[in-house]
Amino acid sequence: MTLLPDLPQNTALLDLLRQQGIPQERGAYVYEGWELHTHPDLVERLEDLAPQWPVLAAFGVPVLAAKGIAAVVAWGMGILLVRLPEVPAEPLEPAEPCPPLTDPGQGWYSLCPWQSELPSAESKRLLSLQIQHALSYAASLSEDDSIDWQGRPVQAPGRHRGNAKGRRPSRDKGRRQGGRGRRR
Repeated sequence: MTLLPDLPQNTALLDLLRQQGIPQERGAYVYEGWELHTHPDLVERLEDLAPQWPVLAAFGVPVLAAKGIAAVVAWGMGILLVRLPEVPAEPLEPAEPCPPLTDPGQGWYSLCPWQSELPSAESKRLLSLQIQHALSYAASLSEDDSIDWQGRPVQAPGRHRGNAKGRRPSRDKGRRQGGRGRRR
């Protein structure tokens, strides 16, 4: 597990988490060198909602990020904070606010990670969609074009004109491309 980068887009979140963070070396609830501030069931729920996504650590709190920018935070016993450009869609039940992040205009919204009013499969589907939306939105806040939204290096498209470097030349110069022509 890696740590959430100290980027300008993460400043408000990291400042808040830093205030409540307690360094801890050993114990039942240690998370990357910090006291865990998220219920273990909620950590598992976050991993279940975004199974292909690496969970980062920030002062004892699990975070999902895109291009290093925080997108989703699992907090306490029942709060998923999602970074979105707009209020999450109905019928998702909000969780208790988490000021100052969830103050108007801050771009963070609290959601109940369990959505008890919805069937389990529907709850998981809708929350997973919101998490993917939050990850895409967080990636759009990045100025780094050298990595994709999942943090993998982006390679410039290659040029394929003529005999491009690295291409193997045809063995039989007399054949047309595709190997189905007459021999000259």
